[in-house]
This record gives sequence, structure tokens and C-alpha cells, in this order.
Amino acid sequence: MSDTLSEKMTRAPYRTIWNLAWPQILMMFFHFLIGLADVWVAGQINREVQASLGIISQSLFFLLVVAIAVANGAVAAISQSVGAGLHKRVKRYVGLCLLLALILGGVFLFVGLPLKNVLLTALQVPIEMRPVTEYFLTVYLALLPPYYMQIITNAIFRARKQVMNPLYSMVLVTSLNTVLDLGLGLGWFGMPNLGFKGIAWATFGSVTAGAAFNLILLARQGVLKAESFAPWRWMKAATPYLAKVAWPAGLLQVVWHSGYLVLYAITASLPWDAIDALAGMAIGLRIEALLFLPAFAFNMTASILIGHYLGAQQPEEAKLFGYRILTIGLVSISLFSIVVWQFITPWVNLLTNNSAVAAHAVDYLKWNMLAIPFTLTSMIMAGAFNGAGATMWNMFIMGSATWFIRLPLAYGLGHLGMQNAEGIWIAMFCSQIVQSLTLVYVYTFKNWQRFAMIKSRKGNAHAAKESA
Repeated sequence: MSDTLSEKMTRAPYRTIWNLAWPQILMMFFHFLIGLADVWVAGQINREVQASLGIISQSLFFLLVVAIAVANGAVAAISQSVGAGLHKRVKRYVGLCLLLALILGGVFLFVGLPLKNVLLTALQVPIEMRPVTEYFLTVYLALLPPYYMQIITNAIFRARKQVMNPLYSMVLVTSLNTVLDLGLGLGWFGMPNLGFKGIAWATFGSVTAGAAFNLILLARQGVLKAESFAPWRWMKAATPYLAKVAWPAGLLQVVWHSGYLVLYAITASLPWDAIDALAGMAIGLRIEALLFLPAFAFNMTASILIGHYLGAQQPEEAKLFGYRILTIGLVSISLFSIVVWQFITPWVNLLTNNSAVAAHAVDYLKWNMLAIPFTLTSMIMAGAFNGAGATMWNMFIMGSATWFIRLPLAYGLGHLGMQNAEGIWIAMFCSQIVQSLTLVYVYTFKNWQRFAMIKSRKGNAHAAKESA
């Protein structure tokens, strides 16, 4: 199967890239709709519920960092094993990743429940919002095992180039979440009106259904069987590679998002128009998210194909596919950005009737849409390194660009030089240029392929690895 797929992929590379990318673009769009439904229903109840949901949704990210990190490791290990034709190893990595999802999700649940009041205090939740926020946090903590399972099973499908399955799963989750949000949150469709509790249980029910759907598919495909769970000796030998890929990926997520929190603080402490700038930034981020949906799809496509070709012992073809994905991504998303820019002002005006806020939002989008070619380059190169298991490069380059270029320059331009928010947006633009060019340099001139799990395979080595 691997040889046939490789032949088709090499014969029609751009069709291969697009066939992998478009389902993932749709998947990211449905993921975007989930958050939209939650926020809209919460707003229909009251602003305290909407604010509580926002706080816990941001906090949930940090609880999911480990799942995202393991998912990166799963894509690297499984895609390389698929490319090498090591089907027994693929099944065993599937079993290992599912066990990790269950164990890690359970650990965070049982550690988090006794500490939830400490977390709420650290988040400085206002006393009038405390009961609602605590309820959201309790249900979301209970959701961690199925959420970990959904994230990691989606990664398993992607690594096996079965990109339609995560799309089907996300359609199910989005549809069920929307119906339950409206039904349990607002009492539509004859359902009991649970208010804010309904929103929490809508998320729990939909994500759990998505995880169950994925597990059923894996079982029906014959990938999830009793023999998928290898002996302890094999798992002990296989886990270090997952950890080697996962921990830099997880640390990068923490570094990146904590950097955004500091950027918010720099913006909030501007000498003039800080509130307007923050509001404009929030609007800009929402509109900018539409451009990131296809960018994430190309990021994941790069991970899949790079991993496949490195596993198949074709490092030059792997590198070439990275350049091909970069080309098609830059052309398509740059054209899309030009179209989106034509509608920026009316879209911003839909989200605010404050002229000062609108002006800051347009300024934010101007600089960040100019940065789209560099942002996209960073995301695709990062996806390629993920597929190779070279997540250490991503952590070092992207973390350094955030903390040693973006944040100092944002403070220098925003507070000392220009003394306005546009200085911060320019700092974001400059950091993206440096970050993307550094990633391209490393991709072009450094031996990042050495991070791959499968180094060489000759003669009887194939049989040895197949039984390992």
C-alpha cells in the first residue's frame, strides 16, 4: 500500500497536497463554528456567563497542551512507520498513543479537581462570576479524558493519510454541540433549559461522541485490536521517541501562548488608548482566524507528507514536498488574503460601532495581513519539522522570535518609540519575518532529517523492525 501511495503522490504531487489539505481546511472551519456557537448562546444568557466561558476556554488550552504534544509525536511516529511499510509498528503506536491519551487525561482530571479553587483564584475570577466559572471548570476537567482521546485519534487518522475521518468526526461534534447548546442552553427543541450548565454539558456530550466515533472507526478498520497493545518491553522502547518529539512541541505551545499573554499586557499598559487598542486587537484576532484555518491545514499536510517520505527513506523527496506545499500555500492564501482585505472595513464595523476601536482593528489587520506570507511560511516549515520529529527546531526558533524579538520590540516601539498600538503591530510583523526566514534557512541548509525515527533499512533490517 505504501509503495502505491508513494507512486501516486510523486506522480501528481500538487493533487496529493490539495486532496490532503481541503478536508483539513473544512475541519478547522467546523472547529471555528464550535466556539462561535458556544459564545453566541452564552451571550444570549448574560454577559457573566459569556465572560466565564471565555476565561475557562482560554484556560482549557493549557490543560490540553500535553494532548497536543502527544498528537505531534503520534503524527511523526505513525506517518514515518506508514511510509516505511511497518504496519505492525503502526498498530502498536496506535495502541500506545491511545493508552497515553487515557492515562494523561485521567491524571489531569484527578490532579485538577482538588486544585480547581486554586486555579480560579490565580485567574482572579470576580466573586459574582465564581459559581458559573467553577461549574464550567468542573465539567471541562471531567471532559479531559475524552478530549485527549479525540485529539490523539484525529492525529492518528491524519498520520495514516485518512484526513476525511477527522472531518467527519468534527462535523459530528459541531452539529451535536450546536443542537445541545441551543437545546440545553436556551431550551430550544423541547429540551430542558439548563442555562449555562447546558453549554458545559453540550461541550462534554459532543466531544465525547466525537472520541467514541473515532474509536469505533479505528476498530472497524482493524487498527485497534488486542494486538495493538504491545508488550511492556516494546512500549518502554517506543515511548522515548514520542517523548522526544512531544516535549518540545508542548513547551513551544506554552511559550507561544504565554508570549501572547505578555503581548496583551504590553498593549493594556500603553500610555494612550489602551482599552481601544485591546478591543481592536480582539476584533482583529477573530477576523485573522479565518486566514489561519487554511494555514493550519497546510501545516498538518506538511507533517503527514514529510513523515511519510522520511519513513520511506526518501529524504530529498520529503524536502521537495515541503517546498511544493509552501508554494501552493503561499499562492492560495495570499490570493485569499487580498480578497479578504477588500471587505475588512465593513467586517470590522459589524463587530464594533466605536470608530476608535475600528481604527485600531484595521491597523492591526493591515500589519498582520502583510505578514501572512511570512506567517504561512513559518506554519508550513513548522509542520514539516513536526513530521520529521524535529520539533526542537520549532521550539528554539519560534520561541526565540517571540521572546527575544517580538516582545522587546513591541515594548520598545509601543511604549518608547511610537508610543501607540501600531508600534506593537509592527513588532509582530518584524518577528514573523525573522522567524520565517530562519525556519527556511534551517529547512534548506541543515540536516533536520536526522530527527526521523527510521534512519536506514537494508536487507533483514526490515523484518527486524516489523517485529520490533
